[in-house]
Amino acid sequence: MAQQLTNTIEADKGWKIWWQLTRPHTLTAAFVPVLLGTVLALQYTDIHFPLFLAMLAASLLIQAATNMFNEYYDYKRGLDTEHSVGIGGAIVRNGVKPSTVMTIAFSFYGIALVLGIYIVMNSSWWLAVIGLVCMAAGYFYTGGPMPIAYTPLGEIVAGLFMGLIIILISFYIQTSMITTYSILISVPVSILVGMILLANNIRDLDGDKENGRKTVAILLGKKGAIVFLGAMFFITYAWVAGLVFFGEAPAWLFVSYLSIPKAVKATKGFIGKSHPLEMMPAMKATAQTNTIFGFLLSAGLLLAYFI
Repeated sequence: MAQQLTNTIEADKGWKIWWQLTRPHTLTAAFVPVLLGTVLALQYTDIHFPLFLAMLAASLLIQAATNMFNEYYDYKRGLDTEHSVGIGGAIVRNGVKPSTVMTIAFSFYGIALVLGIYIVMNSSWWLAVIGLVCMAAGYFYTGGPMPIAYTPLGEIVAGLFMGLIIILISFYIQTSMITTYSILISVPVSILVGMILLANNIRDLDGDKENGRKTVAILLGKKGAIVFLGAMFFITYAWVAGLVFFGEAPAWLFVSYLSIPKAVKATKGFIGKSHPLEMMPAMKATAQTNTIFGFLLSAGLLLAYFI
């Protein structure tokens, strides 16, 4: 009986380790753009739910695989130790084999590729090229001889591929077109996705500097990076106001302003903090800002459609 209980506990720990390896707090960065792009499409057509589910699953798998590539290459480059702060470090702390991490990551890519084939068969084969580029960006974010994460382009690449492009693909597979409005409405979410990376880089600034990275946080310095984070939050909400005031979007989008307190908490949470562990709540609040904002923006569009 005691042995069975021990085995159950170990199994639970095992599942927790693998679940943490996907870095679940980042997965909303894949879910929100797909939701927003699909809700946008409601103005033009009925939703093809199998395509929506396929796009959602593929995006989540690519995001999870990207996180695993990050886990693997941080280990290979000696960035993760048993004392690393955050959800990463499963290889060094939990004894997960590096080869296993890569096998699962590429398996996720394989499943995403199959889903992608279904998507392009029901939309456009040009999306196959875009999808492969997205997958390459996920791998080369931390893989390859010159990882994107080591450059000032990390936030831009994340916002572009995990924000703008996913939103537009999700919109296109439903409507077979791209509109100016769909591009404009994608901008604030793209900014917030990039800010998730910035928050992570602010937390890891000292360690990243020691390991030769040249992130935006390092180039601006901690104080400058915090100011930049706050400025990007301001631009996000100002963008929504601009869309409404210039008649490009319905006033219902102002419901997204309910997420402002979370953005304020995220910005203030970095001020006066020096230890990475102290900055974890601010980093979490940044990711939550993207999630809440995205859901509320989608809700605003739905309200405008139905009311």
